Amino acid sequence: MYSRSGNAIASWFMVLADQNTSQSGEPLDAELENLLSLARQAALHSYAPYSGFRVGAALRLTNGETVTGTNVENVSYGLTICAERAALVRAVSEFGPQIRVEAVAIANLNEAASPPCGACRQVLAEFILPEAPVVFPTAEDVRVMPFSAVMPLAFEMKLK
Repeated sequence: MYSRSGNAIASWFMVLADQNTSQSGEPLDAELENLLSLARQAALHSYAPYSGFRVGAALRLTNGETVTGTNVENVSYGLTICAERAALVRAVSEFGPQIRVEAVAIANLNEAASPPCGACRQVLAEFILPEAPVVFPTAEDVRVMPFSAVMPLAFEMKLK
C-alpha cells in the first residue's frame, strides 16, 4: 500500500482515485503538458530544507493568465505553505479576488505521488471551477482528475 516514497496516504488516494480519473497512460493535451512544465520549473525554486520534498504548482486562470507557486517550508512545519496555496495567493494578489482557476498542475522533483493536500483542496475550492482539470504525479505516472472528483464534497459558503 505504500508508494515509492513510503507515503501510505498518497498511495491510498491513488487506489481510490482510479474510479474518477482519466485512464493512466493517456497523453496530456498540449495545454496541460505546458502547465505541468511550468509547475516543474516552479519546483526548482522550492524552499524545502527540512523535508527535501520540492513541489511546484501552476494555475491557469479564466482570464488567460498563468501563475505559479512553490512550497516554502518553515522549521515550524505547521507554518509551511504548499505550492498550490502559494500560487493561489499570488493569483489573488495579482488579479484580485474575482479570479477563477480553470486548470491546475502540480509537479515535484522527488518522483513521488503528490495530490493536493486537504488544506490546498479546500483553499482551491473557493476559486476553482468544479470541472477544472487537476494534474498531479502518482506513484506510477501522472493523473488528471476534475476538481469535483479531487474534492467531491467541497464546503460551499454562500455570502450575502
